[in-house]
Amino acid sequence: MALRTQPTLLGLDVADLLDLLGPGARPFRARQIYEALYKHNVADLDETTTLPKDLRDRLRAEMPHGRLTVDQRFNSVDGTVRYLLKLPADGRTVESVLMPQDDRHTICISSQVGCPVDCKFCLTAQMGLERSLSAGEIVGQVLHVCREHNLDPRASHCNIVMMGMGEPLLNLPNVLKATRILCDDNGVGFSQRRVTVSTSGIVPKIAELGAAEVRPNLAISLNASHEEQRVELMPITKKYHLADLMAACKAYPLRPREFLFFEYVMLRGVNDTDADARRVVALLGNMKAKLNIIALNPGPGIPFQTPDPERVDSFQKIIMRSLPCYVRRPRGLDIYAACGQLKKMQPADLITIQ
Repeated sequence: MALRTQPTLLGLDVADLLDLLGPGARPFRARQIYEALYKHNVADLDETTTLPKDLRDRLRAEMPHGRLTVDQRFNSVDGTVRYLLKLPADGRTVESVLMPQDDRHTICISSQVGCPVDCKFCLTAQMGLERSLSAGEIVGQVLHVCREHNLDPRASHCNIVMMGMGEPLLNLPNVLKATRILCDDNGVGFSQRRVTVSTSGIVPKIAELGAAEVRPNLAISLNASHEEQRVELMPITKKYHLADLMAACKAYPLRPREFLFFEYVMLRGVNDTDADARRVVALLGNMKAKLNIIALNPGPGIPFQTPDPERVDSFQKIIMRSLPCYVRRPRGLDIYAACGQLKKMQPADLITIQ
């Protein structure tokens, strides 16, 4: 769904800002505004006193800032923070999660409100798609979390994963523009190596992502070891077949020191056998790849169960004979902030997870 709302300052790059200022504008003014918005993360341009007051007044009158505001905040016992952020364009809300761990922080952000892909083990899928986010709304999530928690991407070991609500490759132009701003030294300042986008496997868009000059790392949500199994779990496979997805992954132009990441949600008695593990090795064994295992994070209306730890351990050991494999530990289970749980849940909706 296209966003048909008034544009905001957030999401504009230097060229956009120069166009906004109009003929005769000095380029350094556009750069000043750009750095104020992203590098210095100001919530209001009145904080940027190097800009003339008449220019600040004009910008305020002509175009809103575009910052996101908190609708709800949930704090987990493990330190994870889940934000339900209100979008200024239409008041809809979107999920963002901060996961602090030791000296590093991971910010999980959304690319759409809801999701159209309908994976059967994911709570977000139950929402369907409300709309895609603009580049400014994607960047705005990161700016909000950094401002709230005093994070400096240049000084902190901080990662961004576009693994929240939505299918990023179905909103690729805005995802790529947001990535350029996030990874610009004069913008937000993240390294490209610290930004990752996850896809269910939109095959034509994978090549388009790989051709981008500035792009995040690529993660593929695999979740099955053969075609029939994946069709049942991820109906998008009917359109983009597993063999075609694997071919697109093998053709993907990896940069030096870059790996393809694959994610595998384990479901008890469905895709968690040793035979499944061996089939996954056959799919990925010839790629420069790493696999992250996620034991299902439960939720109301999800018709699957979490496998036992022993089953997860056996699966991992088989994979590790051929490629790096890690078990992703759930964060924020008590506040529905874990992978696959983002559905704008309210406190009254929360259930105790054993």
